[in-house]
Formats: sequence, structure tokens, C-alpha cells
Amino acid sequence: MAKKPEEKTEGANGSNGAQPSLNVLTQYVKDLSFESPGAPQSLRGRSEAPAININVNVNANPLGDTDYDVVLTLNAKAEAEGKVLFNVELIYGGVFRVAGFPQEHMLPVLFIECPRLLFPFARQVIADTTRAGGFPPLMIDPIDFARMFQQRVAEEQAKGQVQVS
Repeated sequence: MAKKPEEKTEGANGSNGAQPSLNVLTQYVKDLSFESPGAPQSLRGRSEAPAININVNVNANPLGDTDYDVVLTLNAKAEAEGKVLFNVELIYGGVFRVAGFPQEHMLPVLFIECPRLLFPFARQVIADTTRAGGFPPLMIDPIDFARMFQQRVAEEQAKGQVQVS
């Protein structure tokens, strides 16, 4: 008996023919820190907008064959007139089930797609925290995780740590 066209066997992607899937199993706040060292004086209105420096980092760790812990770290520091108005740090994680992707797509999935799914929730935590601290909510602009990933790979290749096949 001939195979039906819709049946799949071992595919070129190295999977068992299953469709690739990416599922969020859970999301969590791992660490949240807010400091306003000059409060309450720093809460008074200012004539100029503060300088805000934002740093973003992504890490991923396997939890099993298909489950990964992806952690998005956001640091935001606001300064005006040489003084720190606030400093907020959030480590926001998610556990993802990643299955059926070719091996060469795993790093982009973990370092681009997973943080892209986490970011709106982390952004809201930062906004709520700065508002609760007495400041206008800090609405972080969308982040290009693909560009971040490409820069990270380029930096690691320059160090000779990543092999490109």
C-alpha cells in the first residue's frame, strides 16, 4: 500500500516529521529591584527630561530535551542633573517547550522568538514599577531581538567562540 501524501517521515530538518512547535509553559519574575535614592526630592517636576539608559540581555538554559528556561534581563537607569532618579532591574523568565525545529534554528528560536514573546509582559512590569515608584510609567520601545542576536553571534565569532558551518 502506498503512503498517503500527507504522511510525513523523517524529514530533512532532522525531526520525526512533527510540525515545529513553540509553547510557553510558564512566565515568572525572577528578580525585581527598584531604587529611587533621591526620593522624595527626585519626584519633583523637572524642566528637562531625564536621560534614560536601558540595557537588555537574553540567556537560555536547557531544562530537558525540549524545555528551555529563557531569561530576559532589563536594566533602566534615569538620571537628571547628574543625579540618579531611579534604577530598575527586572529579570523576567519563561519556560518554553520547543520541539520539531531543525538544530540550526534552535538558537534563533531561543534568542529571538522566545524573548519577543516575553518582552510585552516584562515591559508592563517595568512600567508598573516605575509608576508605583512615583514616576511616569517607563514604556520601553520595542526591541529588535533579531538584531541583538546577530550582534551577539558576530561578537562571539570575532572571539573565535562560535563555529559557523
